[in-house]
Amino acid sequence: MNPAELRTPNLGRNSGIPLDLDWVESVRVNRSAVERRTATLLGRRTVKKQWQAAWLLRAIACMDLTTLAGDDTATNVRRLCAKARFPVRKDLLEALGMPGHHVGAVCVYHEWVSTAVEALAGSGIPVAAVSAGFPHGQSPMRLRLAEIEESVAAGAQEIDIVITRAKVLGGDWAGLYDEVKAFREACGEAHLKAILATGELATLRNVQKASLVAMMAGADFIKTSTGKETVNATLDFGLVMARAIRDFNDRTGYRVGFKPAGGIRAAKQSLDWLILMKEELGDPWMKPDLFRLGASSLLTDIERQLEHFVTGRYSANHRHPMP
Repeated sequence: MNPAELRTPNLGRNSGIPLDLDWVESVRVNRSAVERRTATLLGRRTVKKQWQAAWLLRAIACMDLTTLAGDDTATNVRRLCAKARFPVRKDLLEALGMPGHHVGAVCVYHEWVSTAVEALAGSGIPVAAVSAGFPHGQSPMRLRLAEIEESVAAGAQEIDIVITRAKVLGGDWAGLYDEVKAFREACGEAHLKAILATGELATLRNVQKASLVAMMAGADFIKTSTGKETVNATLDFGLVMARAIRDFNDRTGYRVGFKPAGGIRAAKQSLDWLILMKEELGDPWMKPDLFRLGASSLLTDIERQLEHFVTGRYSANHRHPMP
């Protein structure tokens, strides 16, 4: 199935709700229960043979193929976009009966948005820009808002912003709400992904509170990490955030997406995250409208696994080059 056919029906964007501090302060997280759940979760469902190949293809369709390096150039961004259009070798896709398969989005710094937009023209693949003082979020607010607006003007359809961690650590929930709401307004029609930098928020309770506040302020997605922290995407963080999404959906009717990012390099990890979505949120969150995997090197390992399924042999990484 082509990734375009995986899109969920348009149920309306999350327009946000007024800040509900009673809801935020009522949050309780049992760390030991979270750890038990994630430890047993993966043993509850196994994906093998043709089903594993299908799930891996789904992971590709949900992937934000990313380059966020200091030495990025127009050439390597164009190569990344070419890989986004054709993420798996043609012979493998033909053997799998999946022609026309592509990734969910390409994610770059603002400097390369226009380059990526041009390279992806006509493909249906959106460009996401990291913004708002990425990765630390320490620049002045007016500059962070201006950066978002510039990226949208350059053609970015999705904006990955970073929150101010100090607002979470200091319990300034009203300040966090106002910040994310301002980012959402600056995005206009572009979708807002709020990066929580979960590894820097100290507690799982803070992660769940920050998730709720970001959604109340209108975030279309909540995202674990920038990929630059010491601790990035973990299943414990993912479980807490998924349950916040479920609670928000139950109370408001809005479906908010989820994006783990940082340290996801092996095909098995992509299956783990899809299993988490399946078990905690259900089938709609296994599609690119509501689930993304932030990754770069992950794609190579998925390609190797798909070649093994088709041929029975594992290949060297160089047979599946990345830009």
